[in-house]
Amino acid sequence: MVIAKITPKNIKPKPFGIVTMNRLSIFVDGNNMFYAQQKNGWFFDPRRVLEYFTHDAEVTLMNAFWYTGLKDPQDQRGFRDALISLGYTVRTKILKEYYDDSSGRISQKANLDIEIVVDMFNTVDQYDRVILFSGDGDFERAIELLRSKSTHITVVSTEGMIARELRNVTDRYIDLNDIRAQIEKHEN
Repeated sequence: MVIAKITPKNIKPKPFGIVTMNRLSIFVDGNNMFYAQQKNGWFFDPRRVLEYFTHDAEVTLMNAFWYTGLKDPQDQRGFRDALISLGYTVRTKILKEYYDDSSGRISQKANLDIEIVVDMFNTVDQYDRVILFSGDGDFERAIELLRSKSTHITVVSTEGMIARELRNVTDRYIDLNDIRAQIEKHEN
């Protein structure tokens, strides 16, 4: 299956008075999904993700965004270039170090939640359906607001890493393990 590059001419405004559910945007919280995939012991293929969610000829992929933290500007360069060639818009942020007083450990984090929500709302007129790959409960309010605009929301995550409040506010929840056969990365 060939995935077409997403270009502005593919974008059609929502028709007045007609409800369609065929215009799709995908948002991948890369750091959150990295840990979910580590927990599951397998990784998904970004190309197969696009193919799986757009296999229906009626579905038009409007946008696909991937968000990830970086150690430095060159970190994950090959992976990011591959995502871009597949049609993803890649958003990055340099990791920040945090000291945890209780454990005495230093952890790194690049919180891209705001960037995800900004992109969701900046492109809201372009889609009817959202697939959000994240288990982060911080998205609860954003999902409530999108649903109030008649947007259908599917959240993809995994048990033990999906916040209860996010799972409760979404239209549909898909566990990564339930679609493993369709999206798992296979070594060549």
